[in-house]
Amino acid sequence: MIMSTVYAVTRRLLSLPALLLRRDVSKDAELLVLRQENAVLHRHVPRVRYEPADRLWFATLSHLIPRRRWAQVFPITPATLPAWHRKLVAKKWDYSQRRRPGRPPTAAVVKAQIQRMAAENPGWGHRRIHGELTRLGHQIAPSTVWNILNQADIDPCGVPKVLCMR
Repeated sequence: MIMSTVYAVTRRLLSLPALLLRRDVSKDAELLVLRQENAVLHRHVPRVRYEPADRLWFATLSHLIPRRRWAQVFPITPATLPAWHRKLVAKKWDYSQRRRPGRPPTAAVVKAQIQRMAAENPGWGHRRIHGELTRLGHQIAPSTVWNILNQADIDPCGVPKVLCMR
């Protein structure tokens, strides 16, 4: 009974300035609610993982708040922002996932096409097959055609083995 009376009186006392300074009071109240929610979440979640969008917001908002107030406002330390930036730069300039040097592998479709052309046209050599593939728009070297036919145990010359010279 006494608590409800104290609550009612306190609420009425706080409502008078709220009427006069509605915008500032509501903004401060919203900040207090968010800080309380943040404190509750920190008690329940031991370590929060921030996504790139969250990191961007923290970095952007960090310029608007003086460093002496960061401990009260931000859930991160001032050293965290440069660490995030270093990781971002290191990830961008990491070449380990990029293509290795050298020729790109020949597509399986092109290999099958070469073998089919050689089987359907036994008189064609590797240069003729290369020319036909070039006309079809495939960029491939004659030596690659030769290697593919050799690996498939098909005569790359299109003539008997005795006359075939590389």
